[in-house]
Amino acid sequence: MHKILNLSFILLAILLFTACEEQKEHTAPGIYPRDSVAMMTSYGVNTLISDSGVIKYRIVTEKWEVNQNVNPSRWIFDKGLFLEQFDEKFHVQSYIQCDTAYYYDQKKLWELRSRVRILTKDGLRFSSEQLFWDENQHVLYSHVFSRLITPDRQLQGSYFRSDEHMTKYYVSNSKGSFEKSDFENEGDTLQSAPDSAKSTLRQRMAPQRKNTSIPLTH
Repeated sequence: MHKILNLSFILLAILLFTACEEQKEHTAPGIYPRDSVAMMTSYGVNTLISDSGVIKYRIVTEKWEVNQNVNPSRWIFDKGLFLEQFDEKFHVQSYIQCDTAYYYDQKKLWELRSRVRILTKDGLRFSSEQLFWDENQHVLYSHVFSRLITPDRQLQGSYFRSDEHMTKYYVSNSKGSFEKSDFENEGDTLQSAPDSAKSTLRQRMAPQRKNTSIPLTH
């Protein structure tokens, strides 16, 4: 009987200890809907975009995602993008297309990736694998290999910079075909020098007879 009471006491103590022990829940970290989900996703988009009442460009894309929950906030075009750029009078200035694009709305900066192609109204063609378009500075630039083809010449290089209308551009580490007029500018001292200076600069030395005699040996 004494053994039975001792066993009952031990079982009761085990039950009380188990009941008092703090229970731990096995849960995963919380996932909040606003952590990474886009606030808007549109498909089959063909729309005009304006700024301060002025239409700036037309967007044509299969998928347009607006995500304000990432830093920096951005528009995402991961299914390709086609842009028409307009001037103040709604005239088309250029056509731009690429495989992937990001628009950082707070910075007003476009980042175009993979098979970037541009065609302007003047017939200039641009191709690269990456291009940035800064709307605040009104410039386009690229730090990777780029190629320019105009009706008159071809250029290619590892760095490209231009105004957003592609009328004034710069290519470094370049190679390609050039016209003579590309090198005739106001910075050419010979071109801008007066006639008297030119005659001095271009004056040739009197020809001298080359000594072709063979010395005699003894």
